[in-house]
Amino acid sequence: MSTIRLTMAQALLRFLDNQYISVDGEERKFVKGIMGIFGHGNVTGIGEALENDKGQLDFIQGKNEQGMAHAAMAFAKQNNRLEIFACTSSIGPGALNMVTAAGTATVNRIPVLFLPGDIFACRQPDPVLQQIEDPTDYTISANDAFKPVSRYWDRISRPEQLITAALQAMRVLTDPVDTGAVTLSLPQDVQCEAYDYPESFFTKRVHYMERRLPTVGALQRAKEAIQSTQRPLIIAGGGVHYSLATEELTAFAEKFGIPVTETQAGKSALPWNHPLYMGAIGVTGSLAANKLAKEADLVICIGTRLADFPTASKSAFQNPDVKFLSINVSSFDAMKLDSTILVADAKEALVALQRELEQSGYKAAHAAKNLQALKAEWDAEVDRLYSLEREDGLAQTRVLGELNSFLGKEDVIVCAAGSLPGDLHRVWRTEAPQTYHMEYGFSCMGYEVSGAFGVKLAHPHREVYSFVGDGSFLMLHSELLTSIQEGKKINVILLNNHGFQCIHNLQRGHGSNGFGNEFRFRSEDSGRLTGGYMPIDFSLIAQGLGVKAYAATTIDELRSALESAKKEESSTLIEIQVLPGTNTGDYESWWRVGVAEVSESEKVNQASGKLEQKLLEVKPY
Repeated sequence: MSTIRLTMAQALLRFLDNQYISVDGEERKFVKGIMGIFGHGNVTGIGEALENDKGQLDFIQGKNEQGMAHAAMAFAKQNNRLEIFACTSSIGPGALNMVTAAGTATVNRIPVLFLPGDIFACRQPDPVLQQIEDPTDYTISANDAFKPVSRYWDRISRPEQLITAALQAMRVLTDPVDTGAVTLSLPQDVQCEAYDYPESFFTKRVHYMERRLPTVGALQRAKEAIQSTQRPLIIAGGGVHYSLATEELTAFAEKFGIPVTETQAGKSALPWNHPLYMGAIGVTGSLAANKLAKEADLVICIGTRLADFPTASKSAFQNPDVKFLSINVSSFDAMKLDSTILVADAKEALVALQRELEQSGYKAAHAAKNLQALKAEWDAEVDRLYSLEREDGLAQTRVLGELNSFLGKEDVIVCAAGSLPGDLHRVWRTEAPQTYHMEYGFSCMGYEVSGAFGVKLAHPHREVYSFVGDGSFLMLHSELLTSIQEGKKINVILLNNHGFQCIHNLQRGHGSNGFGNEFRFRSEDSGRLTGGYMPIDFSLIAQGLGVKAYAATTIDELRSALESAKKEESSTLIEIQVLPGTNTGDYESWWRVGVAEVSESEKVNQASGKLEQKLLEVKPY
């Protein structure tokens, strides 16, 4: 057996550089490169290997470990999980900074490879700088925190262990069912240790992402479930995009006259102006979608994990005879809501199911004029929100309308947290797939700017816009600098409403007068944060990073800023002052939030009573 002597870190890079993925006969390189921040736990191991590597892996210098990992996730998501970046950090705080991003990737079912440095396997210098010592279990390090948020976790305590660990990592990263965060903890001494690796370990390896076909029995059960209903409704989830099934979804809906709604991850699967498109569903849903959900006798769930927002905490579907059919590659997700299960690739399932239903002559009983009326009613409401005028400032929905009108058909928007996801899910009008990039599995504040950078890496020729609130921007915007360093222009649209206003609204909607959520000075009288708003100049912060920045307080100023920003070759930021509380409201939906059962506040007690009453009306499972 031929061997080559390499350090474990050198061998890892050479292995990653030779991994490929194949879907529908199309082969592509799977690992684009490494994002990293160096410290004593990885600089002389992976750092040395990267410096002297002769392969094709790109290296991108992160500015915050969580930020760069979010960028890696966004890159993989925008590439439909067919290409990834790995992320390396030092031990201790550098590694722990990535745990949130690992959770975000796993919740969203997005592949990201984490390579945190670890403490010495040999233990000779213990305890080293940044080492956590557990007196009950000395094998534990900071990297054990990755275990609950990783789909696969391993610690390479000997260089030869890399062979099996790397193959297991690739198994998970390329599996649409099991994918998510994969963590290989790399002790800093082992990274530098040499081993005679077999040359076969470094040969080109192709991972085939086979489309799972529906079984005959499952297909028959799905066909029977649809045939027995009159008013079916489709929920399109992220799996529609990952399966590249947007055309098949359109054909299926059109053939049988079934209206389509979308989750956050599924949005843009159907153009907003398609006659069967009824908009977002659930807590952040449209009036049309939520009205249809209440009457549906069958809900066809395609590629969605059915979290509480699409189901409105399981209150959206009020027909006493409602049934569910779930098409998903994951049986874990497919069985939710006691669904009829069709475990299969979304594209293959839709094609096969359409063929079966065509033979029986099935047609949904939705009256076309009723669907048209619902859609027209909702489109008129969006038009109203988009044109809303206020004498005291800019309404958030008015700003979104202007942005939606300005952006091009292929431009991509990125968002994750605050009040913007609800508004965008409801009112943003998409015309092309993959132009709406929302991280809403974790709704992780701070994802927006980093995510936009990752999307730009995936689609360098598209204009990419990060939609972010002031609170989320303050949490994390480190990779804005990286976008300049890499020459990857992103446009940050910062809506400044003076705090965490989404949660402020939620708080006040459940009995509170508002506490701790606005960016105000502490009042000498009350001792609380009830003074004036803090004057934060976000455009000045951006300018300090070398970003071309603009500020807008009127629609004319916003239009001018958008035109100027589009002409820039490097990253831009537009700070827009918006009025707090001018986001969209609920449209016949409900979201369960825990309310204190007893309180000094009578308003809280009243809110608690309303919750108890509501819980009597919804299913307990």
